[in-house]
Amino acid sequence: MTMPSSPDPRHRAMTRHTTAHYFLEALVEIGVDYIFANLGTDHVSLIEELARWDSEGRRRPEVILCPHEVVAVHMAMGYAMMTGRGQAVLVHVDAGTANACMAIQNAFRYRLPVLLLAGRAPFATHGELPGGRDTYVHFVQDSFDQGSIVRPYVKWEYTLPSGVVVKEALARAAAFMHSDPPGPVSMMLPRETLAESWDEAAMPAYPPARYGNVKAGGIEPERVHAVADVLMKAENPIALTAYLGRNAEAVSLLERLALVCGIRVAEFNPVTMNICQDSPCFAGSDPAALIAGADLGLLIDIDVPFIPQMLKAADRLRWIQIDIDALKADIPMWGFATDLRIQGDSAAILRQVLETVVARGDDTYLRRVRDRIASWQPAREAAQAKRISAAAQKGRTGAINPAYVFARLQAHLAEDDIVVNEAVRNAPVLQQQIRRTRPMTYVGLAGGGLGFSGGMALGLKLANPSTRVVQIVGDGAYHFAAPDSVYAVSQQCRLPILSVILDNKGWQAVKASVQRVYPDGVAQQTDSFLSRLCTGHQGEQRRLADIARAFGAHGERVENPDELDAAIERCLAALETGRAAVLHVDVTPL
Repeated sequence: MTMPSSPDPRHRAMTRHTTAHYFLEALVEIGVDYIFANLGTDHVSLIEELARWDSEGRRRPEVILCPHEVVAVHMAMGYAMMTGRGQAVLVHVDAGTANACMAIQNAFRYRLPVLLLAGRAPFATHGELPGGRDTYVHFVQDSFDQGSIVRPYVKWEYTLPSGVVVKEALARAAAFMHSDPPGPVSMMLPRETLAESWDEAAMPAYPPARYGNVKAGGIEPERVHAVADVLMKAENPIALTAYLGRNAEAVSLLERLALVCGIRVAEFNPVTMNICQDSPCFAGSDPAALIAGADLGLLIDIDVPFIPQMLKAADRLRWIQIDIDALKADIPMWGFATDLRIQGDSAAILRQVLETVVARGDDTYLRRVRDRIASWQPAREAAQAKRISAAAQKGRTGAINPAYVFARLQAHLAEDDIVVNEAVRNAPVLQQQIRRTRPMTYVGLAGGGLGFSGGMALGLKLANPSTRVVQIVGDGAYHFAAPDSVYAVSQQCRLPILSVILDNKGWQAVKASVQRVYPDGVAQQTDSFLSRLCTGHQGEQRRLADIARAFGAHGERVENPDELDAAIERCLAALETGRAAVLHVDVTPL
């Protein structure tokens, strides 16, 4: 009797999964915690696979549905800003990519890691492949070059050609977005590719650690000594910075170096808090006031240190640039001359310079620096008096003074509260009145796209659940932020934020730009700037807080300055109950 032979191992049943399965595995492997998603017909395989994973109890990234892509990207940015870890944003083919593009431009200028994942309209027309075209929209959303929508604003872009390389592609995407300087990347996912099936044993592994990112570091001793030499010889050194504070250690190092060398530090259009504003070396946000008497300038992690045509005196200074992105290769024309240009990690470089100065500084040098710092006290007191005087002017009913609004907010804020500044034309006033003393408690605008602050505030809150987050936004920018989407996500995900809307009835920035170029023009003479969002016609209403109320938030409007403090207290109390709050404030109109 012949015994049956054992099955040939080559013919054993293999476990097969779709590309979507390996895609999710790869997201977990590269450390993605969240997928901020606005889904479409191109995501069917991913939706099916997510449902299967849930039925099996597998750990996967949490999906946060965002009714608008601008909120999804800015949420990912806020989370990345706090954690340093890029998250995924999933959008629908060319339409979703177009909606996301403005926010991706912001991510690019912020230098924040974001993984933009867009579907691609299916290409199979006659049922040849799973996932092929099966509805009208699959024809009209097929574009010649979908990637071109965001190509100027991403570090890397790729269309996934086959599921067999999905893990390698995502490992490479993660390496690009986290490498210095970090930034967004983009990958397109054809529907047929996501629906492909693959034998598990045939799928190659690509450990992300072996395809890792590249980090900037310090510099060689010769340049460290060169920087230390000129700093110690300078009689009035200054430093201008904007985004050094993305690294909390760099904030401490800059403050210590400023104290040791007697450097006045100004933040021009700051993206983060870069030096404690209680430091005797903090000198506000006006470069012109510092450059006039300086003999040496440091540009540290800043894209636009001043406006050249407005500040010709800057040409006579010797400048040293220290930046994670010194060349600004993605700004076609930059226009700031520097005598020594250093690219690297500012924290590492400042530490090297500080150690050298401390080792060299004798009593005579240290005494000279102490005297220099003491000589700044009258100017600091004058600035404080000016700030207090501005805040004391309440304004009137229907036209509250923004400085007063910010001063009253400051009185209710804790040191750890995070302030997101999208006050636009009132942003410099906010910087004067709202004082920040701890790293990562201030976020300003780095890019050119307004409407960032709502989604950014949600992402910051997601990364810091126990911290209060306050969004301050102009009424014009508020329209750009997709506020209905902001408060829908806030309610759904229990992410309460406080939004303060400064309503000056229009776009003051538009009006001011016309006045700068044509100060005596017809628009000025006739007050015709096409910048008003509220005409003042009888019966016209702008109940901006009602948008938030529709999603369960607390909302109120303040016209009388004497009612402001009580309104702020009610809004902050609402946050304690888990509800978002909106304070619509009528400020001095444009």
